[in-house]
Amino acid sequence: MLFYGIIALVLKHVKPQTVKLPLGLPAIIVSILFIAILSLIVMVGPQEVGVITTPRGVLENPIHTGWHIIAPWNDVHFMDKTVWVYTCANAQGEGEKPNSDAIWAPTKDGIKLGFDVSVSWRIEANQAPWIYQNVTENDGGRSGRYIWLEDNVIRAKLKSALALTVSNYTPIEAYSTKRNDIQSDILKRMKDECKLYRIIIDNVDVREVYYNADYEKAINEKKLAEQEALRLIEVTKQKEEQLKQATIDKNIAIEKAKGESEALKIKGQSISSNPKIIELEWINKWNGQLPTYMMGNGQGIMVNLNNK
Repeated sequence: MLFYGIIALVLKHVKPQTVKLPLGLPAIIVSILFIAILSLIVMVGPQEVGVITTPRGVLENPIHTGWHIIAPWNDVHFMDKTVWVYTCANAQGEGEKPNSDAIWAPTKDGIKLGFDVSVSWRIEANQAPWIYQNVTENDGGRSGRYIWLEDNVIRAKLKSALALTVSNYTPIEAYSTKRNDIQSDILKRMKDECKLYRIIIDNVDVREVYYNADYEKAINEKKLAEQEALRLIEVTKQKEEQLKQATIDKNIAIEKAKGESEALKIKGQSISSNPKIIELEWINKWNGQLPTYMMGNGQGIMVNLNNK
């Protein structure tokens, strides 16, 4: 419409007798008004929150996702309300810092352990104007305030919370059995500490735990010694069982020998006191057939057992 209005006015002055464009001036006016109205409309994206600055300062209430009409003398500054993740890691290039950046903290026993930790955080959307006013924007870009918050709030509070928490646990607990408890304790401390800066802490992840190299060597040597001691104990138990079984077998053999000896002794005494027992034994073992004794050239003698 603006373009049409300008062309209409030009042609009207160039050829006033042949060209009639009565809508030239109204078209320009309508176009200007339309452009002015469009300039008052501000679109806030779904991942943003808008902070309004006026000639008198920053408005306390931000604007959220959608279309908004803003006075032309005011400005809107967009801030990211999505989740950011700050990571401290032992491996170079894995965390926010280019160098090795694990956090080292002493345990209950005074042994320092290193931790790879990630913190998920975001700004309070309704508190965006306070953050805009009170947090510096070092690099001049939209992410400047977030970088400042990570370096001066998230990192500082994380180191403090981790040190205070880990000091309540032994190295073994911090390394394995109590890692979830440590995460929960750090998360609670971080939430409380970061409220002042209008920051919401969503999660804390203890991703890895590292021993000091000398301490890890001592632990490995201790574990090997414990395993060797357990092996020796098991061998000793086996030998004790074998000794017990050998003693039992020996006692059984002795008792059996004693029984046999006693039986023979009783039997000998019985024979001495009563010689007829031999004949009785012979009769008890006789199979009913008369024995034949072969003598000389096969001549046999039959003994008559009925003779007394």
